[in-house]
Amino acid sequence: MRNWHGEGIWYGADYNPEQWPEQTWAEDVELMRRAGVNLVSVGIFSWALLEPTPGRYVFDWLDRAIDLLHDGGISVDLATATASPPPWLAHRHPETLPRRADGTVLWPGGRQAYCPSSPVFRDHSLALVEAVARRYARHAAVVLWHVSNELGCHNVHCYCDVSAEAFRRWLRERYGDLDSLNAAWGTAFWSQRYHDWAEINPPRTAPTFANPTQQLDFLRFSSDEQRAQLRAERELLNRLVPQPVTTNFMIGTGIKYLDYHSWASDVDVVANDHYLTAADPQPQVNLALAADHTRGVAGGAPWLLMEHSTSAVNWQPRNVAKTPGQMRRNSLAHVARGADGVLFFQWRASRAGAEKFHSALVPHAGPDTKVFREVCRLGADLRALAEVRGSRVDADVAILFDYEAWWGAELDSHPSVDVTYTDRLSALHAALWRAGITADVVHPSADLSRYRLVLAPTLYLVRDADADALRRFVEAGGTAVVTYFSGIVDEHDHIRLGGYPGAFRDLLGVRVEEFFPLRDGETVSLDDGARADVWTEWLHAEGAEVLAAYTDGPLPGVPALTRNAVGAGAAWYVGTRLDDDATDRLVARLLAETGVRPPVSAPAGVEVVRRRSADRSWLFVVNHTTEPARLAVSGVELLGGARCDGELEVPAGEVAVVREEPAPVPATA
Repeated sequence: MRNWHGEGIWYGADYNPEQWPEQTWAEDVELMRRAGVNLVSVGIFSWALLEPTPGRYVFDWLDRAIDLLHDGGISVDLATATASPPPWLAHRHPETLPRRADGTVLWPGGRQAYCPSSPVFRDHSLALVEAVARRYARHAAVVLWHVSNELGCHNVHCYCDVSAEAFRRWLRERYGDLDSLNAAWGTAFWSQRYHDWAEINPPRTAPTFANPTQQLDFLRFSSDEQRAQLRAERELLNRLVPQPVTTNFMIGTGIKYLDYHSWASDVDVVANDHYLTAADPQPQVNLALAADHTRGVAGGAPWLLMEHSTSAVNWQPRNVAKTPGQMRRNSLAHVARGADGVLFFQWRASRAGAEKFHSALVPHAGPDTKVFREVCRLGADLRALAEVRGSRVDADVAILFDYEAWWGAELDSHPSVDVTYTDRLSALHAALWRAGITADVVHPSADLSRYRLVLAPTLYLVRDADADALRRFVEAGGTAVVTYFSGIVDEHDHIRLGGYPGAFRDLLGVRVEEFFPLRDGETVSLDDGARADVWTEWLHAEGAEVLAAYTDGPLPGVPALTRNAVGAGAAWYVGTRLDDDATDRLVARLLAETGVRPPVSAPAGVEVVRRRSADRSWLFVVNHTTEPARLAVSGVELLGGARCDGELEVPAGEVAVVREEPAPVPATA
C-alpha cells in the first residue's frame, strides 16, 4: 500500500471549479487558506467537459485550476472523472444504459446512467483514465487519485442482456459446471433445473418469489462487477502514477449491496462518505457505528472521511440543518474513531443542479455565516491534532458484520418481515455506545484474538470456517454473544438441518425446533423483568444455563436467554428481540463478565474514545449534552493548549482532546 498521509490531518472538500466563473477561483483558494483547507477532490463529475466528443480531450481549464490550487498550497485528490458518463456515450451507444428487473431503461439526466458490465463503458472510461493519468501523474499538487465516485450508488444492479451474459460468465467461474450450480441453487424445487448456461438470466421480475440462491448470487455478482471497475481503473493508475489510489465507500448510509470488506484490498486507503439521517433523534450514535465499521473494513488502520456535510443534505424528506457546534462534534467524532482526514461535499454550494440545496463549506450566503466560521474553527482544531495522525483506536469488543449475511437475511419469503439484519447490530452497538465502550465492526473472518467480547447479531448466513473461528475464540477464553436468526444457512442459503441456530448450535448449547415470530405490535415478558417483541422460538437448553425464560406469549416457560461455558470462555444466546432497557442490562452483564471498561468514566451522552500510538495516547471527549461534563483525566488538552491535572471540564456541546500523561498501559485480552 502506498502512503497517503500528509504532515497532519487532511482537511477539505470536493471542489468543482467548472461550476463557477474562473474569476471566482482565486477567491476560493484565498478562503481555503483562511479555513485551513489542505486537500480538495477535483474533477469528479467532469467527464463531459474533459472529453466533449469521443477521443478529444480538453485539459486547459483543469490545468489552470490545479496550478492555482498548488500555488495556494492546496493539495489535490484527483478524480478519474468516470463517475458519470457524458450524454454522448448513451446517444451513440444506447446499449450501455442500465435496466431494472422489470426491463425499464434508466436514461441519462441524473448520474451513473451506465451498465456496470458494459464493455463499451469500460473501454471509454479507461481511455479517459489513461488520458487524465498521463496528463497529471507528475503534477506536484496531486497527492491522491480518486477512482470514480460512490461506485454503485445508483446503478449497482443491471438486468440487461449484457449483464445477463456477464452473470453467466461469473457463474461458470464460480461453479464450473451446471450440476454444481443446480445443487447450489436447489433447482429441484419448482422445476427450475438448468440444462444449458444460456437458460440462466438475472433474477428479473417473475410471477412470484425468485430462487433465493439465484438472488444471492446475483447480489454477489453485482458487487463484484462494481469492484471490477474499481480494479480496472486502479490497475491502470498503478502503471501510470506514483501516488496512492482510493475511492469513496458509503458505509453507514444505507448502501446495502456492495461488499466493502472484499473491496478494501483494492485501495491504498479506505475512504468513506457519511451523512446523518435527519429523522434520527441521536444521529451521533449512527455516526459512531459507521466510523467503527469503516475502521473495521480498514483492518483497524486510519481511514479517510471523504464526504460528510457541514449542515443539511438535499435528498431526505426533511433536510434539517445542523445546530451550532454539531458539525464540529460530528467531524471530531470521526477523527476520534480513526479518521486521519475530514473532507466534505462540497466546497462551495452549487447555484444550479440537483444538489443546489446541499450544504457546503461556503454556503450561498457566503463566508460571513455560522457555517463558514465553524469551518474555520474546525480547520484550526485539525491543525492542533496533527500529532494524532497514524494512531489507532483502542477497542476490546468486536461486532461481526457480513454483507452476504445482510443480503440473505432480508430475502423474501422469510419467517418475519420485522427481522432485519441491521436492527440488532444497531441496538447492541448503541448499548455499547451508551456504556462508553468502543467496538470494532469486523468481518467474521477477521482475527478475533485481540478482543475480549465478540457479538454476532443476526448472522443468518455463515460459512463453516467463520463459525469454527468463533468457537476457537470462545474456547481460548473469549465471550461471544449470538442473537436469534443466526447460523441458519450456509453460503448457498441452504438450511443447516438438525435444529436452529444451525452453525452455532453446539457452541451455544441450545437447540431450537421451531420459530414463533410475533404479530405486529405483540410483546412478551421475561422472568428477569425484560420486555421483548418481534421474535420468539421454541428453544431447548442442551448444556447451556438458562438465564431468562418467557412468562407469557406463545411460549411461557421456554428459555429466551442462555449462557454456555465452552473451554475457557462462554457463549451467550439471545433468542428474542429485547427492548433497549433490557439490551443495556445485557451489555452491562457482558462487560462485567469480560472486564471491559470505558477509557474513563463519563456522564451519559458524553462520548469518550481513545486513540493510541506506540508511546502516546489521546482521549477524545465529545459532549453531546446541554450540561458541562467533568472527567478524571490528566495531560495536555490539544484544542486549547491547557493542562489538566486530574480533572477535565468539557462545556456543553464542546469537544476536548487530551494527550494523556502518562499514557495508560493497554488492556490485554
